[in-house]
Amino acid sequence: MFDINKDTQSVTDFRRNSSQLIQRLQVTQSPLALTVKGKVAAVVQDADSYHRLLDIAARADLNEAIRQGLDDVERGRTRPASEVFNEIRRRYGIPGWGVRTRCWATAIAGWA
Repeated sequence: MFDINKDTQSVTDFRRNSSQLIQRLQVTQSPLALTVKGKVAAVVQDADSYHRLLDIAARADLNEAIRQGLDDVERGRTRPASEVFNEIRRRYGIPGWGVRTRCWATAIAGWA
């Protein structure tokens, strides 16, 4: 866990001891706050921790999108796929299939 008292260094100290501090970041996997004139100006962390943070954020975004979609269904804010695809075809001048067949591609697209 990040401790502002232990995990804070001035940018000047970070420049002087960057190798040691980067090694510490990798071992502790805890971020380090860098200060300029006594105020936190940046936070650095090891690459693995940063990638884990990105993964967590991506999952959170995905979970929120799913939650919103389920909420839309529950509140009746949906439209049939065929209606949406027809609107997209009209809007962008995409021709429909000349002969409507019952194959998986047309069924999925709502053309069957």
